[in-house]
Amino acid sequence: MEEILRVEGLKKSFKCPNKLFKKVDGPSIKIAVNDLSFTAYRGEIFGLLGPNGAGKTTTLRMLATLIKPDGGNAYICEKSVVTEEQEVRKKIGFLTSELKLEDTFTPAYLFDFFSGLYGVEKSVTAERRARLFAKFGIDKFQGEKYGNLSTGMKQKVALVVSIAHDPEFIIFDEPTNGLDVLTARVVTDFLQELRTDGKTIILSTHIFSLVEKLCDRVGILIDGKLAAIDTLENLTKEKNLEDTFFGLYEKVTGEKI
Repeated sequence: MEEILRVEGLKKSFKCPNKLFKKVDGPSIKIAVNDLSFTAYRGEIFGLLGPNGAGKTTTLRMLATLIKPDGGNAYICEKSVVTEEQEVRKKIGFLTSELKLEDTFTPAYLFDFFSGLYGVEKSVTAERRARLFAKFGIDKFQGEKYGNLSTGMKQKVALVVSIAHDPEFIIFDEPTNGLDVLTARVVTDFLQELRTDGKTIILSTHIFSLVEKLCDRVGILIDGKLAAIDTLENLTKEKNLEDTFFGLYEKVTGEKI
């Protein structure tokens, strides 16, 4: 299998005055990601499964070069997220619920604008926009202001904008969060199509059914560390995914669920 992502000992801490966090290495330090290592391959959907605060979003932000790790490194298509940020950004698409698009622009303008940032030729942009807008039903609203769209339609626009440049490696942070069941189904079906097309997808989620439907392999992230990593089949040989997760959670944290 062709390795697309290699993560080597990623670490990230944040200074935080909030005493709700565990006091580690001083009263104001939260270790979000602690010596994280794993790989992902071409044509694979790899899931990071964990509760809120486990370090999933921080991990994805480091992979997307939005924040620098305190230690370790990661390589996407052999490009370092630490020293080759611009090269990495050419290779990836990143969708997060925190992506804020300008309300006064139309979906068509936003798609063309982001395509232009990546240097995509106008003829290619037009073909890709037509195809993706038709697939997601955005074509009927492509001339409307983004701010006037429904929540589900905004999420669809954000998705297609994030992959306007046809990236090899795609990062999705909670891809179905806040979506109605119909829109969520469209998104999950599309992720499976991307995998069939040979794309590598990393997604974070706390939803067991999403992992079971989509992921080839999964890493269970608890308190910034991988408690387990394997194929879904191997992880669920003796128990279902939910029971496996809570068993690991109790073992790692000592908290009874």
